[in-house]
Amino acid sequence: MTDALGKKIGYVFSDAGLLETALTHSSTQNDDQDNERLEFLGDRVLGLAIADLLFAAYPDEPEGGLAKRHTGLVQQEALVGVARDIDLAAHVRLSAGEMKSGGQQKDKILADALEALIGAIYLDGGFAAAEAFIERSWYTRLQSQTLPPEDSKSLLQEWAQGRGLPLPEYKLIGRSGSDHEPTFEMEVTVDTVGSASAIANSKRGAEKEAATKMLQKIEDKK
Repeated sequence: MTDALGKKIGYVFSDAGLLETALTHSSTQNDDQDNERLEFLGDRVLGLAIADLLFAAYPDEPEGGLAKRHTGLVQQEALVGVARDIDLAAHVRLSAGEMKSGGQQKDKILADALEALIGAIYLDGGFAAAEAFIERSWYTRLQSQTLPPEDSKSLLQEWAQGRGLPLPEYKLIGRSGSDHEPTFEMEVTVDTVGSASAIANSKRGAEKEAATKMLQKIEDKK
């Protein structure tokens, strides 16, 4: 497992135990060796590394543009894309129950494991090693951002404000799953347009998906 993943990520661990911990989901109920602490660390390392790479890549970009690019590159969708690129699902250790429920393909589990992997690389090889992995893994995504991406919630808010309408209203209409792996259904309502809803592993993610659906609904009415 270590050799196969090492080839995918382009990094060989000095401490294989760190890699094993990074790949161990909390569903295994091994509190001394699950990846939640490494996930916390990796999230911060990723944020700094992406900020550093963007700062160098776009020397003339104002702060607002850099912030939009950064948000797009550290959100769950980008993390899951990278995790799938390196076939991380094949290496994540889960409980039998989580495996049976398709846990290896759950977006949150993959995103969390990738952040934990980044945290493990940082502890094993330092920030330079972690940033090198992030630069390789996010290269295509960094290069493809010809313009700063716009967040769907921001675009929907701007659309409503531009027409003198009240701000879009978001509300929670459903919650399911376990406490550790919840899913949320959020609904957005725009005056004179109607409502749209979406389900995701976080409230923010569901709000963004609902806003995307609402924007499509608006486009379809043109």
